[in-house]
Amino acid sequence: VQLQASGGGLVQPGGSLRLSCAASGSIFSINAMGWYRQAPGKKRELVADITSGGATNYADSVKGRFTISRDNAKNTVYLQMNSLKPEDTAVYYCNAYINPVVGGPQYYWGQGTQVTVSS
Repeated sequence: VQLQASGGGLVQPGGSLRLSCAASGSIFSINAMGWYRQAPGKKRELVADITSGGATNYADSVKGRFTISRDNAKNTVYLQMNSLKPEDTAVYYCNAYINPVVGGPQYYWGQGTQVTVSS
């Protein structure tokens, strides 16, 4: 099982980016999926997560600007980021609690994608 994230890049303040993260491998089911970020010198923090039923949770710093969604048929989670600010600059990691075909459920992490907000 692996998670592959994509969609990061350089954007000006006020701009938008959409991150994607696809889970692949021998997957029986996926429970919660989410996005975390880690800025230089700071701890990794939760940005947003979403349950298999679609319930969402956001960090206060991104409420009203970011939207998390998922496509269960594609085992993919998305993060639409609007009104980006320089303080959103970080490496973004996707995370998922996955039940593999073999073995017990566990958390998996994607490889991280850099988001830089700068003029």
